[in-house]
Amino acid sequence: MSVDRLLKAQKQENLEIVTAILDDGSKPDAEYTIEHHFSSSNFDRLEKAAVDAFKAGFEVNDAEEMELEDGSVIFCFDAIAHHKLEVEMLDKACESLLVLAAKQKVDYDGWGTFFIDEDGNEYIDDDEYVDDDEEFEEKPLH
Repeated sequence: MSVDRLLKAQKQENLEIVTAILDDGSKPDAEYTIEHHFSSSNFDRLEKAAVDAFKAGFEVNDAEEMELEDGSVIFCFDAIAHHKLEVEMLDKACESLLVLAAKQKVDYDGWGTFFIDEDGNEYIDDDEYVDDDEEFEEKPLH
């Protein structure tokens, strides 16, 4: 699928995700941690994508290896940004990241974030508070 078609679908998804999170009561003017997901079966390509994402101003976490249901192995990383949950900002970031993914021949797998209550606390799910001082396994809401 072309980058233009992927971007069109991603923009629709961005609107739907932001609307759902805010409709659930997440704080609209908070600064969110946005995790953009990348994957590839080729580690070298993924590494080049991570370098490009870093150069574009994103925080980049270490690549992880994952085994899929069919037994194949992929590598993945997140490009992380911190900003308000605004569709226009997400659309712009997704466009640049989709172009980056196409250039490096890796998959852009969308983005995720966490619910933020009125006091500014992040939650993994409906009842699990994220304490920045504790280690936990992150599981984005969307």
